[in-house]
Amino acid sequence: MDLNTLFQDFNNKKVLIVGDTMIDAYMWGEINRMSPEAPVPVVKVKKHENRLGGAANVALNLKALGATPILCSVIGTGNRGVLFKELMKESKLSTAGILSNNKRKTTIKTRVISEKKQQLRIDEEETNPIIQTEEFLTLTESLMHDIDVIILQDYNKGVLTPEVIESVIAAANKKEIPTIVDPKIQNFHSYKNCTIFKPNLAEIKAGMCIDFDADNVAELESTSAELREKLNANGVLLTLSERGICIHSEEEFTHTPAFKSNIIDVSGAGDTVVSVASLCLASKMDYTQLSILSNLAGGIVCEEVGVVPINKDKLLIEAKKYIN
Repeated sequence: MDLNTLFQDFNNKKVLIVGDTMIDAYMWGEINRMSPEAPVPVVKVKKHENRLGGAANVALNLKALGATPILCSVIGTGNRGVLFKELMKESKLSTAGILSNNKRKTTIKTRVISEKKQQLRIDEEETNPIIQTEEFLTLTESLMHDIDVIILQDYNKGVLTPEVIESVIAAANKKEIPTIVDPKIQNFHSYKNCTIFKPNLAEIKAGMCIDFDADNVAELESTSAELREKLNANGVLLTLSERGICIHSEEEFTHTPAFKSNIIDVSGAGDTVVSVASLCLASKMDYTQLSILSNLAGGIVCEEVGVVPINKDKLLIEAKKYIN
């Protein structure tokens, strides 16, 4: 597929994202001295910033790529829930799939950044399973009309319970909508019958209860093949950090080494990978090329500090160097 045509076609895609969402808060500052109270640096804060995080960052990536994202999640009704919806509106993202619950709090991750790197992260989070399962599933399935691909974005914060996972995938398969999963270990084996399953190295080792040499391509191939069979998935897209990425489908196994980039911050790279992969999947792109383009995108966002969406123009320029 011609890359210009592919990237233009992204503008016509409508994507449903189901999963855990949060606020990424930032404190930017300077370090000039050590604390007299403990052996830690003192950060003099210069700026505060709030950004959309978790599955909402996936939505931002999709929007940056030209697609129309619809996020389905559950948040709290307090000040942070209000802030989350304000951030959604500021980013021109639909809140039609956002369910609020006064017994739930909105997860916030606060990163303290100085000297061009993350010094500390503070998590205030909700991890209990949602209790509005029936209401949430009714809402989610009502938004599946004219959807090209569905992303299940799991951060172990309680939205993607086994019941929600199985119901969403079953509804998607019935409607012939492809699904792509960005998992966490807690519900690792609940994602049966998805189209593409995208674990990272730590997740596949923990999920399969196996340790293996990540530098041994044959072991990567056999482990991802076993996982694909267990989940009855069309493909396993395995991200390997500095080792690159590999894709295992019924037709092929391909390992693509990481492309050279100036890695500053890996925050949010997985969100970018799954966003690009989802649009490639919706566009029926060859799985090997899908993995290469996703790998490139993940590397590009790692060159920025904090969680940021992908730059579509930069991705296209880089893609033309590696994909014919």
